[in-house]
Amino acid sequence: MQHPASDLIDYTRYPIATPGLARSQIVEDVRAALEMDGCAVLKRFLTPTGVGCAVAEADAVSDKGHRSYSRTNAYFTADDPTLSPDDPRRRFFDRSNAFVAADNFLSDGVLRTVFDSDGFDEFIRECLSEPTDRFFRYADPLADVIVNAAAEGNGFPWHFDTNNFTVTLALQNADRGGAFEYAPMIRDSRNENFDEVSKVLDGTSDKVVSLQLEPGDLQLFKGRYSLHRVAPLEGETPRYVAIFSYVERPGMVGSVERTQQLYGKTLPIHHERSGNRGDALID
Repeated sequence: MQHPASDLIDYTRYPIATPGLARSQIVEDVRAALEMDGCAVLKRFLTPTGVGCAVAEADAVSDKGHRSYSRTNAYFTADDPTLSPDDPRRRFFDRSNAFVAADNFLSDGVLRTVFDSDGFDEFIRECLSEPTDRFFRYADPLADVIVNAAAEGNGFPWHFDTNNFTVTLALQNADRGGAFEYAPMIRDSRNENFDEVSKVLDGTSDKVVSLQLEPGDLQLFKGRYSLHRVAPLEGETPRYVAIFSYVERPGMVGSVERTQQLYGKTLPIHHERSGNRGDALID
């Protein structure tokens, strides 16, 4: 059954498509939260109907998720034996996840209806204070709208993001565990702050914030400078999180190698546009 965006998004609480004082105040509050610690949560952004329909959509395609396993450090770099054994760059953890690629979600399905809703893109752009000439939807047909599905035994260990921000929608929690934990702005462009990163990895840091997201919560997070992880999960219920992707240049898609790793396949467009990147980062 198809649903209009008005059934899925709580427009009374979040009038994202209606200019006015209420919308402006929400944008201001989100910007303040992002400025303070790099994280903002819009509680109950989805209606109960929206949550239920989104979970049903994720359930229907959960078997399409590509599972990958690796051991990684917080920086996604290879081991460097020239560094001290206790350097955080030499601390490796098991990472396992399943990503359901975007081509599994119908154009008139729940997640794309939310993503395509009036005002959504512009609202996100304003909240992130991004200029119009550096804010575009990801053109990757496998990765613009995806779902991360994680269950007991899966791990999403401490890491920094290579992109400046993420936009996620919590859909379903595991039976136990799975809190979003982060150390706000623990590094900056001039200082990696390895000592504080080590404390986080050791479990001795006083900078870690634990956030229990609830189904329907929309989260904007700047993970480039904030170390973060998903706490271990327990129980049979999978944790579902939808991810909406934006980039700084039009027409960008994932690299061939990274796309193959995350989704287990590539499309011709990934090979055709492999050089169209917004930065010089490896991934």
